[in-house]
Amino acid sequence: MRSMWRTLDRGTLRDIALVCLANSLVAVSFGAIAVTGGLPAWVPIVMSIVVFAGGAQFAALGIAMAGGGAVAAVAAGLLLNARLLPFGFAVADILKGRWWSRLIGAHLTTDESVAFALRHREPALRRASFWICAVAMFVSWNIAVALGTFAGGFVGDTAAFGLDAAFPAVLLALALPALNDRGTREAALIGAVVAVAATPLLPAGLPVLLALIGLVAAVRRPALLEAETAEGAVGAGRKVI
Repeated sequence: MRSMWRTLDRGTLRDIALVCLANSLVAVSFGAIAVTGGLPAWVPIVMSIVVFAGGAQFAALGIAMAGGGAVAAVAAGLLLNARLLPFGFAVADILKGRWWSRLIGAHLTTDESVAFALRHREPALRRASFWICAVAMFVSWNIAVALGTFAGGFVGDTAAFGLDAAFPAVLLALALPALNDRGTREAALIGAVVAVAATPLLPAGLPVLLALIGLVAAVRRPALLEAETAEGAVGAGRKVI
């Protein structure tokens, strides 16, 4: 781990620290909401260690506090975490090794750790970015959740602090650099429109998965460009003839 710290530049380490700080605010909010909602303090703490997925935890918590059953809460969490499957393919080269190393890496995989890994092409930088972010996120998230559960009794309306806005803000900040590409922007726009339109109609978690329709645009665009290029070349050849 010490060699990994030396591998990364200060800018990346600073960004990881800021992401951990922002997510800690969300984790405090999660712990406080769970306790003020009537759940025992140990429930959000154990959930954070075993599940370790902010979106899934909030989805399961919302269903539980609304009176839903455990099966529905677990199903919502699994559905929301389905997005981690393609993430696993994206960082498969980083998680090579012994089975226990792959198991730990799979458990610590988050949107943020994958985003930092995808910043780099060099294997050493990808590995260092992933593991440092993943471990730092796991430690800071669980400490913050524990603090939130203990502070929950002293916090009135947790929504009044706006802590729930930190999580989407972090994801947006991580996604912005990838929007430089036109095809990615189009895919993101289509996905966002689909998700917003489906939100009032579908249960929580499904609109996010349905937004993957936007990837169709990203896949089709290279093929269309290649076809247009080939057609232009044929047209130019005809003019010459």
